[in-house]
Amino acid sequence: MTVKTATGTAAPMPKSGARAGQGFWAWLNKRMPVDQFLASQVTEYYAPKNFNVWYFFGSLALVVLVLQLVTGIFLTMFYKPGEATAFDSVQFIMREVDFGWLIRYLHSSGASFFFIVVYLHMFRAFLYGSYKAPRELLWLVGMLVYLALMAEAFMGYVLPWGNMSFWGAQVIINLFGTIPGIGPDLVLWIRGDYGIADATLNRFFSLHVAAVPLALLGLVALHLVALHEVGSNNPDGVEIKDKVGADGKPLDGIPFHPYYTVKDFVGIAVLLVLLAIVVFFVPNLGGLFLEAPNYEPANPVSTPADITPVWYFTPYYAMLRAVPDQRLGALLLLLGVMAFLFVPWLDRSPVKSMRYRGWMSRSALAIFVVSFVGLGYLGMQPALGIYVVIARILAVLYFLYFLLMPFYTRLDPVKPVPERVTYHAH
Repeated sequence: MTVKTATGTAAPMPKSGARAGQGFWAWLNKRMPVDQFLASQVTEYYAPKNFNVWYFFGSLALVVLVLQLVTGIFLTMFYKPGEATAFDSVQFIMREVDFGWLIRYLHSSGASFFFIVVYLHMFRAFLYGSYKAPRELLWLVGMLVYLALMAEAFMGYVLPWGNMSFWGAQVIINLFGTIPGIGPDLVLWIRGDYGIADATLNRFFSLHVAAVPLALLGLVALHLVALHEVGSNNPDGVEIKDKVGADGKPLDGIPFHPYYTVKDFVGIAVLLVLLAIVVFFVPNLGGLFLEAPNYEPANPVSTPADITPVWYFTPYYAMLRAVPDQRLGALLLLLGVMAFLFVPWLDRSPVKSMRYRGWMSRSALAIFVVSFVGLGYLGMQPALGIYVVIARILAVLYFLYFLLMPFYTRLDPVKPVPERVTYHAH
């Protein structure tokens, strides 16, 4: 049915759906384009059709982040920062608050799961070259997320005010004192006092529950914006935007929803099952997630037999202890973290994916993984004898991976990269 317009031409009569569109959803979309946002970011966002299991971990990291935020909010309702109150408030949460033990264990175990997922997510980037052009900024923002996560985890580790938390904070904070010139003043500013006490806990609590989470959420948002701007990488390292059909859609892409949302829900279900097993049966996981000394209140005159951080910091802690000079050890620790930032420019390979690289790049990545895992193990062992020797060897291999990357990636023989992504139905 048509109606006459002011110019005398015929125009189609509005459909009944348009009249129905005067409801709440239409009102909302006129003021906040929810449908347009969902279409651009989910239903009309095309991702490569050859994603594999390594592409679970980005979405899983987002799920664990939400879990940490929600459980953290409930914990702050009962936690009391302070030298005399912090440890007792955690015990109160565990023993007196309804399901407080569950919330606390979800939060503490969630931190470890967060790092597991992030490390696997980073490994996938090394495996398929997801840091190479045009995704350099995506990688840099992701590494800033990693640094913010480390800061958040460290401050959260101190807040329960157990004995290992106290002495671990002593070691890490004193590292800042090795910075020439400003070191002592910086340590004093971080602690807020001449020792780790009330002022330190109040500062860490404020940063842990407000400042760093806001920065983390902002960086995650930027990471997602950068991802959707350049598009997702894939196991072949082929840019799907280069091959589009007559409709302008990538020939080798499929809509993120429903195809990959379904995939992600499967990954989330597996993650939650594993998390439940840990929380309900082995929340300490043999001291990896929660150490025995942290069930004792902080005691400045009683040092634990072996001061070790949580497992996700131990690779860098092993580097710190691998050399006798504290300044050099702190420098190694800093360089060990910051080296990741330069990878997009160190890698000179003409191909992205490890599928099409030669034995040099594959061997280098395997040695790097072994060195990182080995350093993580050694960081939990006493800094004595053979452990120190092996830590020095692995630290050298760790840094050689980055230092030699411009050479072995350029010399490495590569295979021809297909013009289209390779996909096998399964």
